Amino acid sequence: MSPKLLKRFIILMALFTAVMVIGSDVLRQWAERPPGDMETELGTLRLEDKLYDEAMAYYDKALELAPKHRGAMMGRALVHIQTERYQNALAELTDLIAFLKNNPSQLDATGRGVLAAAHANRGIVHDRMGSYRKALDDYVESLKTDEDSVSGPGVIHKILYGGEHVSSVRKRARYIYEQLQKPEAERLMRVPEIDALQRMHRP
Repeated sequence: MSPKLLKRFIILMALFTAVMVIGSDVLRQWAERPPGDMETELGTLRLEDKLYDEAMAYYDKALELAPKHRGAMMGRALVHIQTERYQNALAELTDLIAFLKNNPSQLDATGRGVLAAAHANRGIVHDRMGSYRKALDDYVESLKTDEDSVSGPGVIHKILYGGEHVSSVRKRARYIYEQLQKPEAERLMRVPEIDALQRMHRP
């Protein structure tokens, strides 16, 4: 074998070995994922595409594989919010909040983010239903739990989707608080063009 062919063979074998190592590592990580995680991610992709029935089917499948999967529970609540089934959303979020608070082992860094997001989303639901004091309570609880996770869109989200003017939990909580200090006749609780900038939260 000529030196040139030998060199090419060695390079190809090195590349093949690298691909096999990386591929096996990816497959191993995929296989070792907790039950329900893959279905939850697929549901979230459908949710982002506004395919709500498909998203709900994936979240339901995730919960069959892993009852009380916090990501799937949040996903179901978001589907209900996006389709304006607010009572269902309240039930889902209240169940998720109770589950997280009653199971301290779930309150790792991600779990605290989920809990903060659940309070923020429940606040949004109360807000849309006109229960402003309940909304304020949930917004405050969200900020106390993990403000970073509900502080607004990150840099990547802003680059991809815009969102410089997206309303944050803190901004909305401050606005509701200030309005509630006024006499009822002077309150302006809804400003449609501003309210439309609210976004759902998912850690």
